[in-house]
Amino acid sequence: MAKVELKQPIVDEIKGYVEKASAAVLVDYRGLTVEEDTALRKQLREAGVVYKVYKNTLLKRAFEGTAFAQLDGKLEGPTAIAFGIDDATAPARILAEFAKKAPNLEFKGGVVEGTYYDEKGMETIATIPSREVLISRLLGSMQAPIANLARVLKQIAEKNGGEAA
Repeated sequence: MAKVELKQPIVDEIKGYVEKASAAVLVDYRGLTVEEDTALRKQLREAGVVYKVYKNTLLKRAFEGTAFAQLDGKLEGPTAIAFGIDDATAPARILAEFAKKAPNLEFKGGVVEGTYYDEKGMETIATIPSREVLISRLLGSMQAPIANLARVLKQIAEKNGGEAA
């Protein structure tokens, strides 16, 4: 069996993630302890993020013709990739938070919603709250004026009701 045939299932696996992912973040994981790596993988898995280590040549092959091909220049040395399937900012957010405790983990770059970001850009993306948090903030800001109006109407009703008595 040729080497290409052996590698094709791995390339197909990566392509499967690429098709579903709204984001992919590359990190250099050199220097992480086994305990740190295990903890990181657990956090990412719980957030629905796929975190894998593949050969750079296989990633390049799987990225061909996609927005993720913008990452090809960053595929040097030890590389791990985190695919954000449901939440585009989750990989960057979790990796950045984890890097505070494990400084050996370093961003290489990423693609979020089709746009390439370098290391600094990924750190900025990491500060964006999750979709759920943004929606709850929006709903909270929409709810406040309605609650205030209801309070004022109640006070007017109580005042008018109090004078009639």
